[in-house]
Amino acid sequence: MKHRQVTSVCLAAILTATGTVGFTGNDPQFSVTVNAADDTNDDWLHAEGSRLYDMNGKEVWLTGANWFGFNCSERCAHYLWSADCDDLLREVADRGINIIRFPFSSELLIEWMNGELEPVSGGGLQAAYTPPKDEVAEDGKVTKAGTYGSINKDFVEADGKTHVDSKKAFEIILSKLKKYGIKCFIDVHSPHADNSGHVWNTWYGQAGVTTKSWIDSLVWVANEYKNDDTILGFDLENEPHGKGPEGDAAAKWDGSTDENNWAYAATKCANAILKVNPHALIFIEGVEQSMSGAMEGDYWGMADRKDNSPYIGAWWGGNLRGVKEWPIKLDGTGNSQIVYSPHDYGPSVYNQTWFDKNFTEQTLLDDYWRDTWAFINEDNIAPLLIGEWGGKMGGDNEKWMTLLRDYMIKHHINHTFWCLNTNSGDTEGLWKNFKYNLNDVTETSNGTTIYWEEDKYDLLKKALWQTSSGKFIGLDHKTPLGINGTGVSLGEFYASGAKSNLDAGGDGHSVIVTDPQPGTTTAKVTTTVTTTATTTPVTTLPTDPTTSSVTTTTARHTKWGDANCDNQVDVSDAVLACKFISGDASAKITQTGIMNASVQKGDGKVEIDDVTKILKFIAKLISDEELAPY
Repeated sequence: MKHRQVTSVCLAAILTATGTVGFTGNDPQFSVTVNAADDTNDDWLHAEGSRLYDMNGKEVWLTGANWFGFNCSERCAHYLWSADCDDLLREVADRGINIIRFPFSSELLIEWMNGELEPVSGGGLQAAYTPPKDEVAEDGKVTKAGTYGSINKDFVEADGKTHVDSKKAFEIILSKLKKYGIKCFIDVHSPHADNSGHVWNTWYGQAGVTTKSWIDSLVWVANEYKNDDTILGFDLENEPHGKGPEGDAAAKWDGSTDENNWAYAATKCANAILKVNPHALIFIEGVEQSMSGAMEGDYWGMADRKDNSPYIGAWWGGNLRGVKEWPIKLDGTGNSQIVYSPHDYGPSVYNQTWFDKNFTEQTLLDDYWRDTWAFINEDNIAPLLIGEWGGKMGGDNEKWMTLLRDYMIKHHINHTFWCLNTNSGDTEGLWKNFKYNLNDVTETSNGTTIYWEEDKYDLLKKALWQTSSGKFIGLDHKTPLGINGTGVSLGEFYASGAKSNLDAGGDGHSVIVTDPQPGTTTAKVTTTVTTTATTTPVTTLPTDPTTSSVTTTTARHTKWGDANCDNQVDVSDAVLACKFISGDASAKITQTGIMNASVQKGDGKVEIDDVTKILKFIAKLISDEELAPY
């Protein structure tokens, strides 16, 4: 669009809204239609070396938790039987969890694929909204909608009591994730929809699930949600496992095309998913045992030996030693979507040999971590996401959690804590208890009081992505993480120039990334961060940098909407923003003014929607709080 045309559009908007270009001192009356920002398909991620980046080449850190239930017989996220989903997710976001790993069963995904959609059972969901609309008695007394029942009200049909099916329940959860700026990924936790289905060794052979139906169902769900970047990817199979002497019944990792070769199956499945959604991340776990190479002629399936064992053990899904010899190689550019995802636990789950000493980070690296999975990060092969870690507090288990947490922070390793649920028998959860009372429904609560395991959350909190001032950083470019001011959007974080808890990673890496000049490609800058506090000037250039003047200054936000930095918001700010958008050389605007004017997204860019929103504020159609982008 020509600069003159842009200016005309902007000034026409102001004239329509206020009847004048100058400020008259009167409250202008106007009607403005503002379209909601389209937040679809701009948050996909990709891998370069051992790091994950957004579409602008800026590093991101996935720091989340697991919430199981869709893998179980209830076919729905657990604890919606005693708590309101909106209350749960609001607190999850406000406490800084930016991504949720949702375990599923292949059986459930196959049901969805085949259109077999049954209502969630009463045991898996408490949901009601009765009466579903206001009722007027003969005497004129009005009973307001929701008087007798108002919990998980989105999860019932129009009658206020019939539960939605499991697919619809998941999509309602997705809508709430969007609302609070949380991302997620789907984990195939077991073939069978069973609370203990994860104990099965492989991704096939239970509940009629075959390798083909496992792949088909994942491709179907990837295609179904390919235009919804709330779902960032797919964990292909939870904890493939089994011991070597089990032979064909155990998952292995080698160069064969055997059905139980997890590396071969994962490659086929990943390629199929990326054909329908090339933007999805593919999370690939390890196996349990690998060949040790102890003696020539050893083979998978042979009996174990007491000494000089042919097998090397690990946690279920934790053994990624096979990546050294047989890394996953996908078609085309598919390797840019691979994230290896081991699971790691402490002695409260099982007292492994590497805990039989006064263990430290170094002994854990030497005895287990480095050769099992940490080499993938150290050798810059691919990103890691520890898909499950956690456990009970106290003693050596708390010591192990602290060591792993600190190692993940130093080395930018993504992670999802196990788990939110309280009903994980060997680890317990972040949630401790709930109380629901219809009489507690307020503007900010649907009636649930949530009690957290605060000591466990405090341990996790240090490994949640956050700014140096303690603002949690989300993975959505536009929607901030949470609604109580504890979090920011990804766009806002990078526009602000703030530091995060990755900047002092200790391994020579930094999240500092240069903004490309027009006509050039994005370039990442690897920098060793020093302890000297500095402020880097940030300048956002218009599309044509030769026709507009930007005064570079230290980025300091002062007042939303105040483009000319005179500490008030009026039509002159809208005019300046319009001129800046159009590339008018007379538009003298500082970086602070640019940041102040980016009221729609808070991303340091000024667009027509920002002008419209400023005008709505001037007309007193929105409040100070609503003017702010977060």
